[in-house]
Amino acid sequence: MKKILIISDGAVGTRFIERVINTYSKDNIYYVIQMRAKHFENVDPSKFKFFEFDPTSLSKLSNLLKMEFVQVIMAMEIPSDIINTLKNIRTIKQQLSVVVLDQWGLEIDDSYVSIVNANDLLASHLLDFLPNVPVIAQNVGLGEGEVMEVLVPFGSSFVYRHLGAIEQKNWQIAAIYRDRKLVFPNTKRMIHPNDILLLVGDPLVLKSVYRAIKRELGQFPAPFGSALYLYLDMLYDDNKYLDDLLQQALYVKEQFQKELIIKITNPGNLDQIAKIKALRRDDVTIDISYLQEEKAALFSDIKKYHVGLLLVTQALFKDAATRRALYESNIPVLKLSHKYLGDVKSSVIILTESKELEKVSTTIFDFSSQLGLNIELINNINEPQVERQEVIEHFKNLSSIFSKSIKVLDVESNQIRLLEKRENFLHCMPFSEKIASRNLLSFLSTDSEKLYYRLDAYHQLFVPVRI
Repeated sequence: MKKILIISDGAVGTRFIERVINTYSKDNIYYVIQMRAKHFENVDPSKFKFFEFDPTSLSKLSNLLKMEFVQVIMAMEIPSDIINTLKNIRTIKQQLSVVVLDQWGLEIDDSYVSIVNANDLLASHLLDFLPNVPVIAQNVGLGEGEVMEVLVPFGSSFVYRHLGAIEQKNWQIAAIYRDRKLVFPNTKRMIHPNDILLLVGDPLVLKSVYRAIKRELGQFPAPFGSALYLYLDMLYDDNKYLDDLLQQALYVKEQFQKELIIKITNPGNLDQIAKIKALRRDDVTIDISYLQEEKAALFSDIKKYHVGLLLVTQALFKDAATRRALYESNIPVLKLSHKYLGDVKSSVIILTESKELEKVSTTIFDFSSQLGLNIELINNINEPQVERQEVIEHFKNLSSIFSKSIKVLDVESNQIRLLEKRENFLHCMPFSEKIASRNLLSFLSTDSEKLYYRLDAYHQLFVPVRI
């Protein structure tokens, strides 16, 4: 049986004793010192012993401290009473654990004293009522944000996603609260608007997850960034298509109304550089690099300019090292073809067995909506349908949020061969490891992601799958 000493004076101390009485613990016995005795209901006399005296009196306190206590908890109204009572305790018990409720910013130099700052607790609790601020468990685990509660807004990028399609690395959805009821998570469970998710994981990771959940649709290129970044490498990019390429980039800029950064690496043609420099204005920045560390420069620029969309050419994307760097940037990549982007009417998605399409669906919807594009899902009905039907259900639910209809095209033949016959469209897909890797035998594969290069003649949007 563990003996715990409570020294109480004032409203907070009284409320604390009431809470302790109603919190059953068969392993504890409580000795309560009060300056002025209060009456409490439902007290178990075998568990609670009450005393009425001034604990700042050493002679009175010393008699009680002859017993062996495992802990002392002090909730008092006057700071000088706390200091004097603590001195009395230390006169008798030098290493007894003491918890002190502090409302004044007391400075106590004692390694066996734990300070509970009342002002911090109240401010933290008030913070929980602010909108768009994560609710963090204060008295569970380490209390550092590894347990978090998040309300899923109607326009969230997580709405109508299956839990099995959400990569949960270093974090986990531990519970869902829906209509004031606990719903246990499983891979087939779908997240609904106004669900409350209980998250557990690394505090830094949970901060990123929180931002992803709270991300409102219709904000692209947020949350990836705010600027558009045209990446030109004069070693790869054919000068004869430069004018068309610049017009494509300016078209994208006008559609999203965002700043455009034109990055030139390995500059060589002075006439072409002069033509690009002529585009410079308040919302168009020209950045010329003579360094050879293109990969490091790319990552640096993403942070420097807060890049949310990377624009590259077909030739540059074919370079394996560049493609790997683009993948590692974790930023959406729009690969521009020689066709005029303004003529595109549809975003096309080839359905596969991969659940990664759900991870990138909201970005595809967001991007397509801002460019005024319809969305088409290409489904080969001769291939397994279980995962595909879940993805179709997810896209149909998203279409109601965006008020944008989608078209599901069921086909029996090879989807890529059918698309190769079309005039113009935007091909959208997850930017997966399969695309980033160099695979010399990909032409033997039936995986449409590995065969993305077959549609090189069309614009392609690669969306990162990691949060």
